[in-house]
Amino acid sequence: MLNKVKKKRYFERSDEPEYARLPNYEAPQKNRYGKPIDLAAEDEQLKGLSLNINGDTSVGEHPNRYKQHGFYFNADNCISCHACESACSEKNGLPPYLAYRAVGYVEGGTYPNYTRLNISMACNHCDNPVCLKGCPTRAYTKYAEYGAVLQDPDICFGCGYCTWVCPYNAPQLDIEKGHVHKCNMCVDRLEVGLKPACASACLAGALDFGVIETRPENREQLATQIPGFPTPEITHPNIRFQQTKTLPGEMTRPDAIPLRYERDDQGQGSFKTKLRDVGKDQSWNLKKLLSSHENAHIAFTLASQTVMGAFLLLFLGSFANVTPFNDLERSSSFVPLLASMLVLLTFGLVKLNLHLGRPHRFYRGFNNLRYSPVSREIAGVSLFFGGLIGFSLFSLLEGDLSNTLRSIAAYVGIIGLILGSWYMYKLYRIPARPFWNHWQTGTQFWGSSLTLGALLIAIVSSLLSGLENNHIQLQALAFVALIGLCMEAIGYLFHWRDMQRQGGEGAASHYEQTTTYGKSHLLRNGLLIINLIALTTVSITGLSGYVGITVGILLGLSILSSSIITRALFYVLVIPTTMPGAFFWRNKGFQEHAQESGLANMPQVGVLPKH
Repeated sequence: MLNKVKKKRYFERSDEPEYARLPNYEAPQKNRYGKPIDLAAEDEQLKGLSLNINGDTSVGEHPNRYKQHGFYFNADNCISCHACESACSEKNGLPPYLAYRAVGYVEGGTYPNYTRLNISMACNHCDNPVCLKGCPTRAYTKYAEYGAVLQDPDICFGCGYCTWVCPYNAPQLDIEKGHVHKCNMCVDRLEVGLKPACASACLAGALDFGVIETRPENREQLATQIPGFPTPEITHPNIRFQQTKTLPGEMTRPDAIPLRYERDDQGQGSFKTKLRDVGKDQSWNLKKLLSSHENAHIAFTLASQTVMGAFLLLFLGSFANVTPFNDLERSSSFVPLLASMLVLLTFGLVKLNLHLGRPHRFYRGFNNLRYSPVSREIAGVSLFFGGLIGFSLFSLLEGDLSNTLRSIAAYVGIIGLILGSWYMYKLYRIPARPFWNHWQTGTQFWGSSLTLGALLIAIVSSLLSGLENNHIQLQALAFVALIGLCMEAIGYLFHWRDMQRQGGEGAASHYEQTTTYGKSHLLRNGLLIINLIALTTVSITGLSGYVGITVGILLGLSILSSSIITRALFYVLVIPTTMPGAFFWRNKGFQEHAQESGLANMPQVGVLPKH
């Protein structure tokens, strides 16, 4: 449950200073979100249980043991000494490249009235922990004891989905160890009446801890937001802020994310997240685009969507008797097409599995079918894969029994296709990632299925049967591919409009698309327009002769190139609603610089080298 680095249990010492002890303030019955603060009030069976910290079966005796606790941060006092970071890292034995708690800042104003606002942030042990619901392995548990959200690294298989859905960058994916771990609220200290190590170490009295909605000493505010802090509506985090000093009307981040925070005078002095134009030039960055950490997801989504699209067309031909797909089964390309589909989907699944920090524990992906869209996607795609295997196998056999089993396998595959493709879309509808949280993700995925599925069938049938024998079929496949590209194009237009209106991280992602990857984006758009024109022509005239072969090859390469660039942009552009970093620490720009310049080879820099 807790990190196993520290094997000892904390025992209360007689000389513990008073500021390190848990306070015992009177708390209201409910928090501001309407949730009960006493988490065991309605279930007495939750009381009296041990947390079994490192095998210790004792039970803490603090009177507020079953009440929701949280952090209090006073931005007026924080001096950015990083004592909280150091105390947390020392207690948990963390490596230099990883920290549960980080101090970032936003800044604004002009000399000599330049202002910096520091923010210390770790896990907020939320009322609605999206990490818990998203985790496919059920590595997370929210306990009645202190309201702590704890994560077990031994259960985690390192998919990193919790790092996607968390708005506060709390779960940390340890690439070296192959799993995620995070702040555990120092529940071993809480059990003996002590505050977490970070709150106890704070020099300036900026960070405190206690039952949520109670007011620590020397505090005036219990605000739920501060400039740079994402909206609390996603998870209802258990942290409260104080910030009374006057701030400039606009604050910016020191890290590489092009965002600023503008005071909303209509919203009682709150700050809205806006795009910050930092004057970037248009660039290609193709190497960076095509060598991201998410390449396995690019391969899996494109491969699985291609096979799903091809299978749907085969199903329509065989069982719905849709002309001209009804003769696919009787063609000489049918068996090679099934083989190519099996190979392609197997390749995608293998790439995705090897992307895990612990690939040998892939079976744990089914553990959270109740909540996690990842588990549901895995189940749906696995069902589709099984249906495809059965359909392929029984298609090779003859007889009434084989035909019946083949039909059953086909319907199983269609059910898996529907479930797998739906949850493949749903798992990207993440409020903490506005660039993905749009219906355009669906039009991109389902459009790719139609376009690439039709392309796969066209390639295999043309290679084995020639263009002349598939003239009408190629026209129909070109029309299907055209529908898919039109879906994608319409989605892009609405996505661009909505992200600009929304502002914030979504607009920042589009800014990166038109600057950092601007020329690659223009190339994709140019290929998309060419493909739309070419597919329209082919769907009317068809392909024939050597000219048709040449056009077909070029069109196929163009569609593949456009699809790969589009999917790579989808992953590399997303900017999460994460906390601000610093000039060096938690700064993606500095991290890339350190890896390219060799600074990352020095452990004290706190950046892992590329490997």
